[in-house]
Amino acid sequence: MERPRFVIEAAEAQQIAKRSGLKLRQLLPTLVESAKSLARPPISKYHVGAVGLGSSGRIFIGVNLEFPGLPLHHSVHAEQFLVTNLSINAEPRLQYFAVSAAPCGHCRQFLQEIRGAPDINILITSSQNENDNAKPQGDTGIKEEFEFNPLSYYLPERFGPDDLLGKDVPLLLEAHDNALSFSEFSNGEITGDDLKYAALDAANMSHAPYSGCPSGVALVDVEGKTYKGSYTESAAYNPSLGPVQAALVAYVANSDGGGYERIVGAVFVEKADAMVKQEHTARLLLQCISPKCELKVFHCISLKKRSKNPSA
Repeated sequence: MERPRFVIEAAEAQQIAKRSGLKLRQLLPTLVESAKSLARPPISKYHVGAVGLGSSGRIFIGVNLEFPGLPLHHSVHAEQFLVTNLSINAEPRLQYFAVSAAPCGHCRQFLQEIRGAPDINILITSSQNENDNAKPQGDTGIKEEFEFNPLSYYLPERFGPDDLLGKDVPLLLEAHDNALSFSEFSNGEITGDDLKYAALDAANMSHAPYSGCPSGVALVDVEGKTYKGSYTESAAYNPSLGPVQAALVAYVANSDGGGYERIVGAVFVEKADAMVKQEHTARLLLQCISPKCELKVFHCISLKKRSKNPSA
């Protein structure tokens, strides 16, 4: 069986659009239905698909994930999956995306962590379908400009990084280096374990400017493949995405489509003195989705001093 695809390379995307007689942005809504089929919502049974266009010309897929046995706030929204997918693939900018249902307030807020967020253009295909159904019979014209609306249309009075951070602080999808390292006094034995250093790498890429408590996780499956996830904060706190959820995005997007029980090992890394800790939540989530997964926890230190004022 062919592995599900969550990234379409730029050259292929151009070819598909050309064959369809569409511009790249017009191609996005045509892929939403197939994206929905990749969602994993065993609780709600409500499939959401999001298809985004990055500045590189690549197309990215996002879907919603739900986890039975856990509180609903552990779920991953399709827009969060989409943005995390861009981050995993070092895509610097999200320009357009089409989504099967209107983004909830949670996701409209999460998107604010991207620089230039108000200018991200969004098309809601469920609304578009309603408009199409209302068109006179025989009207098959392709709408151009009013298909997409900027995020500022959906969240006009925004609260976000500009309210709390300095202009030089890197935002989501931008390069991060949290200068974290293991010390000789770290808990656990510091060896050459690749998984441990993959988790440290994920923690160093974590977007946690509000708490100063970055963290990361690395998962390994039965085939020995590694999947990294970085903690991502929101200025509004609650829409923040945990590192395990981010790693599960990587797993769903890059594995062969198997269940979470195929995850057999995990390493979690955060600072020992972190005010905002992710360890217990990470342990709970992994225990629920893959009970046989062995989790190891390591603490790291920061090699740079944090200002008391996050905007400094």
